[in-house]
Amino acid sequence: MRIKIVRVAQGKQSTLSHLYIDGIFQCYLLEDKIRAEKIKHQTAIPTGNFQLRLNTWGGMNTKYKTSMGKVHEGMIEIYGFPNFDYIYIHIGNLHSETSGCPLTGFGFQKIGEDYQVVQSRDAYKMVYPKLVKLIKDKQTAIVIENNFQF
Repeated sequence: MRIKIVRVAQGKQSTLSHLYIDGIFQCYLLEDKIRAEKIKHQTAIPTGNFQLRLNTWGGMNTKYKTSMGKVHEGMIEIYGFPNFDYIYIHIGNLHSETSGCPLTGFGFQKIGEDYQVVQSRDAYKMVYPKLVKLIKDKQTAIVIENNFQF
């Protein structure tokens, strides 16, 4: 199984992506702006081949365990980046909520010069168990690429 993030559009401070599992579109993702030089909490993760894992020790686990209950087994973490730590796929709608992480959404809007995702919680609840299953099945490779469409 192959997990891929494909970036399709850039706003002034945001980047809109698609998440695919085995070539099938799952949801939209929202990240910060792509920058040549990293600015902490304001820069999209780099392109390349990385790994996924369940992070059960980071601080966001308590919040997600409370809101999601038994479904939550750990944060979906993308790791192996130079200069980036604790990159989670998580809930949020605005680029100001990403802190460098991809946010899930079932749709998107362009407001002014930036993108935002909508129905983030619903998209997360749909994609989370799929990603957990893949991680448990040792299917942890994730590819991040740019293929801007608009």
